[in-house]
Amino acid sequence: MKRMILCLMALAGVLTLSAQSIYDFKVKDDVDQDVSLSDYKGKVLLIVNTATRCGFTPQYKELETLYEKYRADGLEILDFPCNQFGEQAPGSIQEIHQFCTANFNIQFPQFDKIDVNGPNAHPLYTWLKAQKGFGGFDVNDQRGKMMDNMLRKRDADYDKKSDIKWNFTKFLVSRDGKVLKRYEPTDNMGDVEADVMMAVNPVLSNIMARRSVRKYLDKPVEHEKLEVIARAGINAPSGMNRQPWIVRVVEDQKLIADVTEVYKQANEEQVKRDRDFKNMFRNAPNIICVCTPAGGGGELDAGLLGENIMLAAQAMGLGTCCLGGPVRFLKSNDKCKFFIDRLDIPADYQLNYIIAIGYPDEQPDAKPRDASKVKFIK
Repeated sequence: MKRMILCLMALAGVLTLSAQSIYDFKVKDDVDQDVSLSDYKGKVLLIVNTATRCGFTPQYKELETLYEKYRADGLEILDFPCNQFGEQAPGSIQEIHQFCTANFNIQFPQFDKIDVNGPNAHPLYTWLKAQKGFGGFDVNDQRGKMMDNMLRKRDADYDKKSDIKWNFTKFLVSRDGKVLKRYEPTDNMGDVEADVMMAVNPVLSNIMARRSVRKYLDKPVEHEKLEVIARAGINAPSGMNRQPWIVRVVEDQKLIADVTEVYKQANEEQVKRDRDFKNMFRNAPNIICVCTPAGGGGELDAGLLGENIMLAAQAMGLGTCCLGGPVRFLKSNDKCKFFIDRLDIPADYQLNYIIAIGYPDEQPDAKPRDASKVKFIK
């Protein structure tokens, strides 16, 4: 019997690891019916493990307020009661649901009670924890310091594990099923709302999803898409509508290959060390060259144009990377003159930067941003 249990646990682990997205999982609702999370495709999800007798239980009110505010925009809150933390979620799911509707008038769906840690953890939570591990409590916050002290007394290395630490841990999932963030119960609900607002808004979510891509599929971007992206670029704002930019979209694969040969000759050792090297433009199949007046000026406007281009590409399922190194090489190596000549840049303009563009062959994680650099003057 023990061996059979171990085999079943191992099988569950394999199934969880083999799941490619959140939509591969099924859960039980509050009347013991199977629900496929694929039913929530296209929705922004906030997944929460909850309890009815916890110090954080009043967060139910904040969650319901959040749900009412953003439900019409595509937010769904999925509530999974869990009795693993201080046995603070006693009773049946029906009793829990009655308590929550009576005290907090919740409208978002509640699912059957589950384990989120340990050998009986629901596969959904095993997957969620693998996507976003524990990021730590803010010990400058009184509640965060309290939780850190309590858990560290039980396990000095608790913070090195990805398991769920307490009730009301939250996972934010994008419309395409990617886990965007994990919030601990002590995290500010205002921060959660700000992230939800960005996730449900198509423009804001597109901004937050953009990453610099350095690996691309061997698939040129269709001309029609490049036309749309270029049009989005030149619709960027510019001072006095001067539009002080010149844009060249390179679709000629041979031209990219020929100038890459010059680069390889000049950087032989570097190219040898890069087993994935395809071309000098981060291996992208296409590039967009942005030029500004040779005498100076126009750099700010050209930067706005480039951001429009990259966000438009992101919205169309393409990846981009803004490049400066190849520009310096092209300008400094006389053997690259054929490439510059082919761009047909006016004499009073110069190449400023290049945007690599193509179908991404990687999904880089977001790099941290320093929010302390922003101050609000009230």
